[in-house]
Amino acid sequence: MTVLKTSMRNFFAHKGRMALSAVAVLLSVAFVCGTLVFTDTMNTTFDKLFQATSSDVTVSAKGSSDTGETVSRTGKPPVMPASVVGTVRGTKGVRSAEGTVFSTSVTVIDAKKDKLSPSSGAPTIVGSWNGNDARTMKVTSGTAPKGPDQVMVDEDTAGKHHLKIGDDIGIISVVGTHHARVSGIAAFKVTNPGAAIFYLDTTTAQQALVGQTGVYTNVNVTAAHGVTDDQLKKDVTAALGHGYKVQTAKEVADANQKSVESFLNVMKYAMLGFAGIAFLVGIFLIINTFSMLVAQRTREIGLMRAIGSSRKQVNRSVLVEALLLGVLGSVLGVGAGVGIAVGLMKLMGSMGMHLSTDDLTIAWTTPVVGLLLGVIVTVLAAYLPARRAGRISPMAALRDAGAPADARAGAVRAVLGLLLTGAGGWSLYVAATADKAKTGSGWLGLGVVLTLIGFVVIGPLLAGGLVRVLGAVLLRIFGPVGRMAERNALRNPRRTGATGAALMIGLALVACLSVVGSSMVASATDQLDKTVGTDFIIQADNGQRVVPQAVRLIKDNPALARVTEYKPTQADFTTPDGQTLTDTDITAADPTYATDLRKKTVAGNLKDAYLPDSMSVHDKFAKAHGIHLGSKITVAFKDGATAHLTVRAITSSDDVIDQGAKYTSITTLAKYVPAAKMPLDELVFATAKDGQQAAAYKALKSALHDDYPQLTVRDQTDYKKALKDQIGQLLNMIYGLLALAIIVAVLGVVNTLALSVVERTREIGLMRAIGLSRRQLRRMIRLESVVIALFGALLGLGLGMGWGATAQKLLALQGLKILEIPWPTIITVFVGSAFVGLFAALIPAFRAGRMNVLNAIATD
Repeated sequence: MTVLKTSMRNFFAHKGRMALSAVAVLLSVAFVCGTLVFTDTMNTTFDKLFQATSSDVTVSAKGSSDTGETVSRTGKPPVMPASVVGTVRGTKGVRSAEGTVFSTSVTVIDAKKDKLSPSSGAPTIVGSWNGNDARTMKVTSGTAPKGPDQVMVDEDTAGKHHLKIGDDIGIISVVGTHHARVSGIAAFKVTNPGAAIFYLDTTTAQQALVGQTGVYTNVNVTAAHGVTDDQLKKDVTAALGHGYKVQTAKEVADANQKSVESFLNVMKYAMLGFAGIAFLVGIFLIINTFSMLVAQRTREIGLMRAIGSSRKQVNRSVLVEALLLGVLGSVLGVGAGVGIAVGLMKLMGSMGMHLSTDDLTIAWTTPVVGLLLGVIVTVLAAYLPARRAGRISPMAALRDAGAPADARAGAVRAVLGLLLTGAGGWSLYVAATADKAKTGSGWLGLGVVLTLIGFVVIGPLLAGGLVRVLGAVLLRIFGPVGRMAERNALRNPRRTGATGAALMIGLALVACLSVVGSSMVASATDQLDKTVGTDFIIQADNGQRVVPQAVRLIKDNPALARVTEYKPTQADFTTPDGQTLTDTDITAADPTYATDLRKKTVAGNLKDAYLPDSMSVHDKFAKAHGIHLGSKITVAFKDGATAHLTVRAITSSDDVIDQGAKYTSITTLAKYVPAAKMPLDELVFATAKDGQQAAAYKALKSALHDDYPQLTVRDQTDYKKALKDQIGQLLNMIYGLLALAIIVAVLGVVNTLALSVVERTREIGLMRAIGLSRRQLRRMIRLESVVIALFGALLGLGLGMGWGATAQKLLALQGLKILEIPWPTIITVFVGSAFVGLFAALIPAFRAGRMNVLNAIATD
């Protein structure tokens, strides 16, 4: 009980000093809990949506996906005859059955030909208005579609694009463009996460999406009273045979949930990873806080030991303080986590993914995880300072507070740090020289962990050298004030090392990712320059295929010298070693593709792969299956006949673009696949006549925007920019998540300086007494903060560039062979660290400047 009272008294006596550590715990716990609440809410939202929109049993056409998506190689959804509906209706246990048509392989435009697709990456769905939809949606304005000139739109899409009754809508599918006017607006009875949904009447949907009436993509079946979904599925399957896909509501919901689960899990674990980084940084803050508090209370603890307190009691007293800190920070963090989750929902809403607070899900495990994590991390972080406090002897009461650290312990720490850093450096070297990316990635991970721990352990040793260098370069120009700031930073290298290490972790990751991102962009750009021999790449950004009419329009451009079609498809391969490989990718293209993409060949000539009944494979595939020039591969094309193709070329597997592709000619594909089943072009490549690139580019963009707005024309400059923007957006998102760790690190600098000012109260009073002005005092503290921040930045940026360079060596095994250091980013981060130091010193410097000189000198 005495230990608890002592701990409580000490905790509240130093509540100001504990506040920043509590904030660090709060932020870290809040980010963990916010992530869990946010992802649980997303799961709840999708669960409700999938359960609400699924009929008791759904019958789909053979070839449709488990999730019901209808993007196909031909651009049309798989369909079944209308007679299926009659058969299902006559089946035992069926109360009702209704045929529907829908497709996701569509682009919808407004009157200005602007796309109405979601910006979040959610699908655009066009389908027939049916009873199942009427059950899950409510018409809030106008009427449901009743003729070929009417379309109904969901409320979220209408609001986002300012659509109103009577507005013209264009629905572009493989069949053509169907125009209709908005007849109604409907709202989901559950939350729609962001899909854009448009409804036509059934006949119009059949004609606009499939090009024929009397067919359906799905049949929604409702069970009779007392009939279970499983029994209904069994009866419907028996009536139809096995030529159709029959799923219960649960199976449809599970398949849909599984399709989004991978995205949600990646988001969840990535965010938890960044929260873990923030926790790691917070550990340094907590260790520093308790180490400095213990050092400042050396005499007090010595007196406690002198009057009978045992080591265990002193140790326990400090750990109880840490427990109080962990509980307080964690409780506040759990509450803040709910706020972060709501904020993330609002952010996703601005990006096009709508989530409702009505679905806010707080599982009982979330606060438990937050509390346990926050308390355990805080208590573990305080263990070393607590152990150090327990070792203070009664004789310490006779000495000045803050006795110097054990020199022997410092030497052991330095040796251990050097060993860990050396082992980490060796692991990075092994990773950089690895022959296989999988092997190298394991060594890279080990090297990152060991060098990070090594730099943390060796931090005090590095602080002595680097701070002197930084002082000579930056601080000496400020005269005596700068020299005092340097000596203050060197006074306790362990403290400076720990404070710098907190900032080092976040900046190391920033530097590493910057190097990797820049190297990927530079390598891909170099590959484009070296291998792509065409001027323009034409494709739909939503995955929609290029229709033959658009290809003809492109070929009619007089400024073009050649146009190359590109049709990826799948087939079952039987290789010379007797293996059968199902659903294997193969790309059919025009012979000019060998010129448009200059792929390196290991054997043969790639142009020969486009001869009749010929193909190419890549060297890894050839080696794995005993294939050489002249080998025969049996290729059973999807929706087509079986061919026996001769291998005429073996390409290198090291290319970045079209890596691992197998090629044949469109003529060969057409020989074995009926015209009605021929896959559409995924891409079209166009090359301008000499000197007519600008004219061809302008003409293509103009013609396709007017007639096929779903297609985008990019020249090589556009393509490089799109690639750079994609990687840049990903990096910016990662930097935003790393900002939490950097904020916690800044709190660490603030806390270190604040406690350092308290520790040096008498010293500051004496300096003020002998003539140091308030302005000089504040400058000294700011300069000390800047040099600590720059010390952490140097360690972090150096370490991160080493990690990034090693990672690039592994990327080189995948064809990304250029290492590029983004010096503007590195320099900006380094300079920014100086401003971080200035910012962190504002409050400690202000408090130091306000000290009463006489009271400071009188401080014990």
